[in-house]
Amino acid sequence: MGVLFDECARRGTATTVRLDRPFDIAPDGGSSYRVAELAELVRTAAGWLAAAGAGRGDRVVIVKENHWDYDLLACAAVRIGAVPAQLSAELSVAALEQLLKRLDAAVLVTTGALARRCAEQGLDLVSTARTALLLDGEAPGAVRLDDVRGRTAPAPRLRSDDEPLVINHTSGTTGVPKLVVHSTRTIIGQLARFESNPVPLIGVRRDDVVVNASSYAHGRTFCWTAVALSREPRELVVLSSHDPDHVDPVLRAYPPTIVEALPASYVRFRSLTERLDNPFRRVRLFISTYDAVHPPTIRAYLHASAHHRPLWMQGWGQTETGPLTFRFHTRRSSARGARSVGRPIPVKTRLRVVDPDTFAPVPRGTPGLVLARTAARCLDYEGEAERWAAKARGPWWNTGDIGVHHRDGHVSLLDREVDRTPRLSCLETEDVLEERLPQAQECVVLGRPDDVPLPVVVTADGALPGGAWRRAVRGLPAMAEPVVLAWDRVPRTGTGKVRRALLLERLTGSTETPGSGQWT
Repeated sequence: MGVLFDECARRGTATTVRLDRPFDIAPDGGSSYRVAELAELVRTAAGWLAAAGAGRGDRVVIVKENHWDYDLLACAAVRIGAVPAQLSAELSVAALEQLLKRLDAAVLVTTGALARRCAEQGLDLVSTARTALLLDGEAPGAVRLDDVRGRTAPAPRLRSDDEPLVINHTSGTTGVPKLVVHSTRTIIGQLARFESNPVPLIGVRRDDVVVNASSYAHGRTFCWTAVALSREPRELVVLSSHDPDHVDPVLRAYPPTIVEALPASYVRFRSLTERLDNPFRRVRLFISTYDAVHPPTIRAYLHASAHHRPLWMQGWGQTETGPLTFRFHTRRSSARGARSVGRPIPVKTRLRVVDPDTFAPVPRGTPGLVLARTAARCLDYEGEAERWAAKARGPWWNTGDIGVHHRDGHVSLLDREVDRTPRLSCLETEDVLEERLPQAQECVVLGRPDDVPLPVVVTADGALPGGAWRRAVRGLPAMAEPVVLAWDRVPRTGTGKVRRALLLERLTGSTETPGSGQWT
């Protein structure tokens, strides 16, 4: 990864990269790049990190505003033999402080605005690493970017395929995220190399315009970066914002043929599908990861495309394992809801469903705890080796998800183990509610140990007619009266997932969940 862009430039990759705003590491660099220019930017950043004191095996923490230069900085760190750790700026200051303590970084790359926000909440961000490098602004004790400019990058320093390559954190929906350590063998050799293989219908072509709207601090985009240029699409369009009004002109300027986005981004961008000249008219493939996307949203995008047979590819996996299953949706497919996450990836993945209490295998069609077996499993949790060991059962990995492996081979997810309740499946109920509530941007059902589940309905204006709710819950198990909130009132992770534990605490004052939570 340290020489990825150099190799693509030498190969003559003709892809042009378009940005919705300039990089934070190059605010004057504009919004359009050729591959050779990206290679030069990575080399320049490698010089900065070396001048700031990072060396072979050191942890380099990157925490800043969301943009693809997270991965450019990570590549720069890898180039000098360091190990990048990418942390989302959307983390709470308390969670960020805990993760920084575990990392004990040699160099921290951040921004003046984030340093100020942390200081206002009692965290001296600058002091969490031997050197703090600010991309803009100033902070006491920090090194400014101007102080390290002009340093020639050292020659690339290769490391073993089984040594740590990159550290990314999990989403953190149920508490402080884990720091997941991957090696070149796991995230590049097993995941990126497999994904870069040409596949009919879904493979990237040279005339494609590929859009990505993601949280670039997460492991999925590091893997995507390793793959994105390998098939040499005509253009890569990078969206750092999840505001539909901000991304709309960019999408219109470069109408995509392939879109990969966070589930939350698809929800936010959905209003664009209803515009007369909707920017998704040329899309032949939509890709979603991280979490299931509810059926009404999937249908809106598939019908917005003018392509004769657009596909929606949904992947389910974890930061620790990469993708485990996949499935396709078409305009006509409606046999299973979004909680059917498809089948295990052939050759790459095996799944086993066991009793959560005894770990004895359960018959096909019976709900249980899902275990996965894959050569892409991460190396460890940084600073929490015991927690990693508790989830690793020989070659099998405890996903912490409750699901069903059906007789025909497909897998349905019901809940996270921490959220499971005998009253209903929270996730399946959310799908039903979204089908019945066209006003809803999102529905969240929160399980409680000694009470009926608490539903939360997210709407554009934070309001919902009472009659609409009564119609929506006909025939469903008993639930409490809904709490109706606007989108920005719901606590979320950097990937847009609802922080369920925090939302439950805010609404009820309790952090107790119906499941054990021992495998979160």
